[in-house]
Amino acid sequence: MVWSMSESDEGKHEIEIRIHSRGGQGGVTAAKMLAVAASLEGKYSTAFSIYGAERRGSPTASFTRISNREIRKYSQIRKPDCVIVMDPTIASVVDVTEGLKPGGKLLINVGNNSTDLERFRDYEVYAVDATRVSLRFDLKVAGIPVLNVPMVGAAARLGIISLDSAKQAILKVLGGGSVVTSLARYAGTTALDGTESLPSTMRKNLMAAELAYKETKRLNGSG
Repeated sequence: MVWSMSESDEGKHEIEIRIHSRGGQGGVTAAKMLAVAASLEGKYSTAFSIYGAERRGSPTASFTRISNREIRKYSQIRKPDCVIVMDPTIASVVDVTEGLKPGGKLLINVGNNSTDLERFRDYEVYAVDATRVSLRFDLKVAGIPVLNVPMVGAAARLGIISLDSAKQAILKVLGGGSVVTSLARYAGTTALDGTESLPSTMRKNLMAAELAYKETKRLNGSG
C-alpha cells in the first residue's frame, strides 16, 4: 500500500499528519521518526509539537509534514490528511478528528480501551493494539508503555512510509548520531534476520515495529 503524493492526485504533493498522545508516550518522537523515515525516502519533511501542561500524562499534539517539494510552511496543521491517536482515552477529551477531511485516514491505538469507533465511520479507520505490542517487548519508561515505535510501524501499514524506512528511522532516532553514522553502524540490519549484532533494546524496538505493522487492520471498507 503506497500513499501517493503525485501531481495527478488533484495536485496533492504533501501529506499532513497530526498525532495525539499523552506526555511520556512518545508522540513527539513518533513525529520525528515519521519525518526521518520520509527523508530517507528522498522526500522533504518537518516535525514539531505543541504541548499542554508540561507534565507526564498531559495531552500533546505533534505534527509531521511530508512533501515531494521543499516545505515552506511551519504552521500548526489544522486540516490533516491523517490523524494518529496513540492513547484511546484522549478521544474522550479532545476532538481528534477536528479538521480531518471526510475519508481521511485515522489510525487508533485501541489498547484496552473500549473506544466507540462507530463515531469515526466517516473516515478510513485503522486500529492496532500498540499498548500490547509495547508491553510484549517491555518498551516502558517509569512503568509506562512507550508507544511511538509500534505506532510508527503501524503508520507504515497505511503507506505513509515504508516499513524498511520506518526501521531505519527508529535506528537513527533512538540510536543517535547522524543518518550516515547510524546507517553505517547498523548497515544491513533493518531486516529482523540480520539484527543479531544490535543491542537487545534496539532489536526489541524493531521487532515491535514489525509486529505492529503486521497487526494493523482496517476496520471499515477493504484493506
